Order: sequence, then structure tokens, then C-alpha cells
Amino acid sequence: MVEERVQEAVRRTVRSENPQQHTLLEDAFAFLAGTMIVAIGLALIKQAHLATGGTAGIAFLIHYVGKMPFGLVLFLINLPFYLFAWLSMGRTFTLKTFIAVGMLSLETALMPQWVQFSILSPPFAAVAGGILMGLGVLALMRHKASLGGVGILAFYCQEKLGWRAGKVQLAADACIALSALAVMSPAQVATSVLGVVTLNLILTINHKPGRYNGI
Repeated sequence: MVEERVQEAVRRTVRSENPQQHTLLEDAFAFLAGTMIVAIGLALIKQAHLATGGTAGIAFLIHYVGKMPFGLVLFLINLPFYLFAWLSMGRTFTLKTFIAVGMLSLETALMPQWVQFSILSPPFAAVAGGILMGLGVLALMRHKASLGGVGILAFYCQEKLGWRAGKVQLAADACIALSALAVMSPAQVATSVLGVVTLNLILTINHKPGRYNGI
């Protein structure tokens, strides 16, 4: 009896240390759900004329200044980051991230045809958009993907250095959001920072090293 209990304890330990890998179907659904959630969050931010962090924040600034399509800009500015991802995180992570960014770029381009808000409070848009984007990014991270740019760096720091992805992302996102002062009012930037903090709180609280065993 004691021996059987010991064997069962060993089997449970092995299962916890070697979690079952996500299937292709699970990854596909997570990519669709994660990118769609982020796209809705970005729609809130965009229609409230706010900014955010990461490469999406940079894309917003270029979109506001140059009137270039946001989805196209988001896809293009992520291209240089794929080399770093390939060298530091491997082929699978890079390909998953490329697919996720491509899906998000397409969804954000189509989103104005799907969703319009007649009444939208900027503080609400910042907080709700931050929550949605955080949840979407979290879903992608748990399937070993990111949305490029700062997300790649944050994922690398957590996987390789043990740093909290949320804290790394928050530091970078705050700098990007503050740079929006060049094209936005202080009130808009302050509201945008509220959304950035909300997004990164979602990541900091829910994505800690070793907490999630799915691969």
C-alpha cells in the first residue's frame, strides 16, 4: 500500500514537471481568441483617440501623424523583431508570433467594419482596452507566442532571466506612452498611461514564472 502511494506521488510529480503539450487545434483557437480580444481592446483605444504601449503604441503614433493604416503599420514595424526572436527564442516561438501578429493586423484593419462606438468615455476605453489587451496577450503567452516587439523582449526576459514579463513590459510601455506627448495632449497621455498600467497589471498578476505548466 505504501509503495503504491509512493509510485502514485512520483507519477503526479512527473506529470507536473512534464505538462501535456498544447495541440495544434488548441493553439489555433487560442490565437484566434487572443488576437480577437486584443483587436477589440485596440478598437476601444483607437476610437477614444488614446495611445498604448508596445509596437501597437508606436503604430498608433505613426497612424495619428502619417494617417497610415494602423494594421499595416503594426505588421511592418514588427518585422525587425523576428530576427531577435529567431536567435533568442527559437523557430517555433518566432513562427507563432509571426502568425499572431499577422492575424491581429488583419483583424484591426477589419475592425472598423465590425465595431463602432457612438458613446465612449476615454477613461473607460483606457481601462477596458487595457484589460482586454492584457487578457489577449496572456492567452498568447500561454501558448508560447507574443505580439512582437516589446512582447518578445518581455517573454525572453521571463523565460531566460526569470524577470516578470509584466514589469518588463510596463517599463517599456510607459516610455512609449509618454512619447505620445509629442502628438497628444497631456490629458490624453495620462488617460493612455492608465490603460497601459491596467494592461500590465493583468500580465504581472497572472503570468508569473512557473505558475502555468501548459506548453
